[in-house]
Amino acid sequence: MRGAYYEQKINTYSLTTMGLLIAMIIILTNYLSVETQFLRVSFEFIPQAILGMLFGPFWAGISSVVADIIGTTLFGKAGFFIGFTLNAFIAGVLYGLFFYKKEITFKNTFICVLLNTIIISLFLTPLWLSIMYKVPFFNIGLWIPRIIKSVAMLFIQTGSIMFFGKSLPLKTLTSRYMVKK
Repeated sequence: MRGAYYEQKINTYSLTTMGLLIAMIIILTNYLSVETQFLRVSFEFIPQAILGMLFGPFWAGISSVVADIIGTTLFGKAGFFIGFTLNAFIAGVLYGLFFYKKEITFKNTFICVLLNTIIISLFLTPLWLSIMYKVPFFNIGLWIPRIIKSVAMLFIQTGSIMFFGKSLPLKTLTSRYMVKK
């Protein structure tokens, strides 16, 4: 199935911008985050959302995977686990689906962040952690900090994405990344 999301051709300007945003994801994830064995608070969602706004779901997902693999390979505190790479891909795709060639509204942003929170933070990540560390999925010690973090980050992420989405000249930037057929 071919669609507008997959037919966007990439030029040198696009690749360098993706590379910069991938580097920002790696830095925000590995150096400017607060984390424990079971919980991480990071602002990696900002460059991921910008990737989604500029390049769409496919390229945002692929870029997020590249950032995850490079970040884990170079700076990983634990071993590589494919589940977290899947989380990165899903996050990038969600940001692309909600923001690519669309107006950044509070409703779209909140729904995107809510879906991201439910699917990744409250379902997949606890599942991967329970598999990796052999902790029961419904362990209360895994859930209480995660729920508190998710509620707080829901509003922080929504506000941050709204700010950057409204601040960036998206129409001008996306026109630079398009290669005419």
